[in-house]
Amino acid sequence: QVQLLESGGGLVQAGGSLRLSCVASGLAFSYYAMGWFRQAPGKEREFVAATSSSGGSTYSANSVKGRFTISRDNAKNTVYLQMNSLKPEDTAVYYCNVFFWGKDYWGQGTQVTVSS
Repeated sequence: QVQLLESGGGLVQAGGSLRLSCVASGLAFSYYAMGWFRQAPGKEREFVAATSSSGGSTYSANSVKGRFTISRDNAKNTVYLQMNSLKPEDTAVYYCNVFFWGKDYWGQGTQVTVSS
């Protein structure tokens, strides 16, 4: 059974930084691309960033390019999202994602709140 557990969210002032972590279990982690998504109140869930299985390739939404960095540690079954220069519009619940055997799996999410 695939499980994803996010942590690292919190309340931060605009311009600050946070690092989110997502620990995965129930799958051969190093074989799968991983992603981060977010959902703000009243809005649809949106893509934030993704990394290839090796971590050699990464992709980011235009809204976070240059501020957020996705990385992974395959020895720890963990994917990270380093978030710098945070803005109030980054406030959302952040979710870890993996597409495994034809199905999307999501963690429970971690709340990030950026105050102005």
